[in-house]
Amino acid sequence: MSDARLEQFKKMVVDFPDSPMSHFSLGKLYLERRQYPEAAHALESAVRLDPTYAAAMVALGDAWAGAGESDKAREVLGRAREHALAQGHPGLAEEIDERIADLS
Repeated sequence: MSDARLEQFKKMVVDFPDSPMSHFSLGKLYLERRQYPEAAHALESAVRLDPTYAAAMVALGDAWAGAGESDKAREVLGRAREHALAQGHPGLAEEIDERIADLS
């Protein structure tokens, strides 16, 4: 995989440290690479910057699940589900339910 993409996203985080999207993008790349601890760190930053960012919470849940942290994954996915419903995204809430069920 290209290190250029990784460097691009790392630079974006440095250039825009207060942007949840920059941290989300970096976290998703780490998730794609199955670098779960790194993904969780970046995605936690995205969620900290925007506590209602449901997509970032879903990705964070995936990172925790990949890292073998099922309890953490379940907790963050539960919060993501609440935000998805509050934001009018029932399809996303159903997708989150499936992820939670897979953790059981």
